[in-house]
Amino acid sequence: MADPTVPLRVGIADDALLLREGISKVLEGGGIEVVASVGTGQELLDVIDELDLDAAVLDIRMPPSFRDEGIVALEQMRANGSKIGVLLLSMYATPEYALRVMGAGSGTGYLLKERVSEPQTLVRAIETVASGGSVVDPEVVEQLVHRTRADDPLSRLTERERSVLELMAQGYSNGGIAQTLFLGLKTVETHVRSILQKLDLEESPEHHRRVLAVLTLLGER
Repeated sequence: MADPTVPLRVGIADDALLLREGISKVLEGGGIEVVASVGTGQELLDVIDELDLDAAVLDIRMPPSFRDEGIVALEQMRANGSKIGVLLLSMYATPEYALRVMGAGSGTGYLLKERVSEPQTLVRAIETVASGGSVVDPEVVEQLVHRTRADDPLSRLTERERSVLELMAQGYSNGGIAQTLFLGLKTVETHVRSILQKLDLEESPEHHRRVLAVLTLLGER
């Protein structure tokens, strides 16, 4: 886990120079150190070990095929044993992409590129994935949270618990959820415990259980 007293070190991979510069400006304004800015996922993979990164921000569609290079880079990082936080950016709210990203485990996130214009959202997302948490763009959450299935485990949750789970998916800590929903911290902790129990998530590290809860929200365990 990143030391909160030391600025996070982040690398950016996006083929659009202006967007890279915009992301850098937002992150640096939030006290984050941008130590690499490259145009492809492979370029970031080539330098990731020597840069001692805490997190990486990658566009999903980059050269050479402009399909899913960012996700492929994420999957390669995890295959190589890297546990740095990884935030994927996309022009579109694509549930299939979100599932692949979250399926890579803890310390991953999926946001729409429009969030670059929301400095606090982008900075919080980087801090969340760097600390091992997960982030899913609220637009993707909105698309999926109200789906109904005959065996939908989310049907066990109360309306308040669903609201808490939606904010968990967006990367909010228990404290952040408490502030957003105007609840006491202990009340939120009780809701989170209830959510994890109702979704039949076995005992495991807290970050991992929260990621599994988000995957349940997205429709895949």
